[in-house]
Amino acid sequence: MAATRACLIMALAFLFLHGAAAGTAEERRRRQVQSLLRRLNKPPVASIQSPDGDIMDCVHISKQPAFDDPFLKNHTIQMRPSYYLGGLSNKSNITSHPISQTWHQNGKCPENTIPIRRTKEQDVLRSSSVSRYGKKSPKSIPKPIPIHDPEASVTSGHQHAVASSWQGQYYGTKMTINLWHPVTETTQDFSLAQLWITAGSYSGNDLNTIEAGWQVYPAMYGDASTRFFIYWTRDAYQTTGCYNLGCSGFIQTNNQIAIGGSISPYSSYGGSQYEFDILIWKDPQSGNWWLQFGSYLLGYWPSSLFSYLAESASSVMWGGEVFSSNTGQTSTQMGSGHFPGEWFGKAGYIRKIQVVDSSNNLQSPSGLGLIAQWPNCYNVQNGTDNNWGTYIFYGGPGRNANCP
Repeated sequence: MAATRACLIMALAFLFLHGAAAGTAEERRRRQVQSLLRRLNKPPVASIQSPDGDIMDCVHISKQPAFDDPFLKNHTIQMRPSYYLGGLSNKSNITSHPISQTWHQNGKCPENTIPIRRTKEQDVLRSSSVSRYGKKSPKSIPKPIPIHDPEASVTSGHQHAVASSWQGQYYGTKMTINLWHPVTETTQDFSLAQLWITAGSYSGNDLNTIEAGWQVYPAMYGDASTRFFIYWTRDAYQTTGCYNLGCSGFIQTNNQIAIGGSISPYSSYGGSQYEFDILIWKDPQSGNWWLQFGSYLLGYWPSSLFSYLAESASSVMWGGEVFSSNTGQTSTQMGSGHFPGEWFGKAGYIRKIQVVDSSNNLQSPSGLGLIAQWPNCYNVQNGTDNNWGTYIFYGGPGRNANCP
């Protein structure tokens, strides 16, 4: 009897201690989440409730997250670049089918503020960890492998169908991309189309990137909307960098566009195609990397964020990417979910692809290479003509009869 009582006491003690430890871990995570939210959600001048559920906080331009970085505390905001490529300016509207953001239906932010999508507790809790919230994994950039590589694997979870240019030094790029609404297999999957401006390497953990495009990422945003996004890193996605304005880095100067906000309307299969331009270029005087979305000049990545990109890029890429945490092939769609061979009106495309040279001129890229690890799942094709310039069609359905 005594032995039984002793065992019962020990069992109860174990359960109590285990429960206390679990409770402590949960409380610690909650405290970490609240600390992150206090850092990300700056006191707004005004707030706008978007019909899609987002809350856009209009934060004074001098209070944005970029200035949490001690190295940017005394930074003087550059409101305009010193140089526009080929006469480009934020006054021009060069998209034939304008893209809009859902939150615009209910208002806009006042002058001297910027719109920041409010981060909610559930957004952070969906992340694998508080410290990794808003960050990409290290395998988020394709390796320069041939288009038909029998050794390619999907075990990393990331698959790409992209074009790349690796010849020379680059000071920016411009593209026109059509907008789609791909379906993801699970809420943890994502599908995106973007550009990458890169220098450095994975091997040295010193890869620098500047990235921009559109994505569907339910685990990140809590819905399946297509959203405009940006990203940067200077250490191969290890600790630096983040999506959108989720950390110190990008300095926004525009009060019209919410980075991370949903964008529409979507292109339709066999129907209307909606597209927008993205232009990123290095200001020859300040060294900052400026971002233009359609006709909107949004802001810049300070040159001081980077090591290699403080000077120039060594490669530029354009195309699609999908990610799945499941083992094996996913049915998450890339682009329109259809293969590039179906061409205009049915497949995802990026056209008028140009790069910025050392003389700050836009020109067509040379030596374009194609990367598609599993072409029967997701593929890419390229071409050139007088109207579209250099272009690619990309995408696919993922898992199908010819795709394992």
